[in-house]
Amino acid sequence: MDTDWITLLCAAALGFSVLNYVLLDGTDLGVGVLMGLTPCSDDRRAMAVTILPIWDANETWLVLGGGGLLALFPLAYAILLPALYLPFILMFLALMLRALALEFRDHAPGERSKRWVDRVLMSGSLLTGAIQGVVLGTLMQGVPHQGGQYIGNGSEWLRAFPWFCGLVLVLGYAWLGTCWLYWRTVDELQRRSARQARGLALLTVLALVVLVFWSATLHVQYAQRLTDPRVWIPAAALLGFCLLVFFCGFAARFDFLPLFAALGVFVLAFALMLVALYPLIIPPSLTLQAATSSPKSQLFMLIGFAVLIPVTLIYNTFGFRVFSGKVRVRGEGGSR
Repeated sequence: MDTDWITLLCAAALGFSVLNYVLLDGTDLGVGVLMGLTPCSDDRRAMAVTILPIWDANETWLVLGGGGLLALFPLAYAILLPALYLPFILMFLALMLRALALEFRDHAPGERSKRWVDRVLMSGSLLTGAIQGVVLGTLMQGVPHQGGQYIGNGSEWLRAFPWFCGLVLVLGYAWLGTCWLYWRTVDELQRRSARQARGLALLTVLALVVLVFWSATLHVQYAQRLTDPRVWIPAAALLGFCLLVFFCGFAARFDFLPLFAALGVFVLAFALMLVALYPLIIPPSLTLQAATSSPKSQLFMLIGFAVLIPVTLIYNTFGFRVFSGKVRVRGEGGSR
């Protein structure tokens, strides 16, 4: 195969892993944020039950994405990691907090202790979502580098644009969480999730529109790509279709429709980011072709991805299938 095609396949595998992580674990993070804001203990227990069997499998995509970046595009990894040491450390600590809170909340003695555990879960979920948005925002605004070396001062992620991206991603994750709960729960918890989902949909889409316009001011290439009628007209049409399905989905008999429509908006936003960036992997100048590893390493990793991606998809699908259905509240320790 031509090396350009191999590089594109590597980038596609990496992008697919990152997108799956955002869609799947982002939903779990959104539920974690909402648990800390829910006063009813029975509702919090039901919310935890909806994600307990699947959250750890969803994080597999993060491992694939991080490992894939190191093996497939080592130069990009070498530039990005020093620029984001502290955010990455904070994110991993937050993921550990979330894991501990989720797995051990049932062992907390008494309702008051469980309430504090759920606040820890909310804090870990919030920080994880915000840092992931900060990382994406830092990547979009550009990381200073020269000769394959990071030459910044480590403060690029502290600027306004990355943190606005963090806010947008937290809002989006919370939106996905409410849609997930609408699908998986019943009665008052489901009705409250529907109300929250409608409000968060408007906030998230408005923030995304602001983010697109702000992104267009960062680099000339972004402005040219995002203002191209061949890009923004189909994107606007797809956004309108997703929102139509979302709002109409609450009146349909299929409770999964609002979640699938919200996931569609996330896929659209991810696609716009790729359109704006290509062929760059680290703005302002590092391209995919310049950052790639040797063809033999790429082929070796592509074979690995060809095995791991289907296996992970099958595992995820099997987990969703086994633990499908509605979760009904029966009190702490009794939801099913």
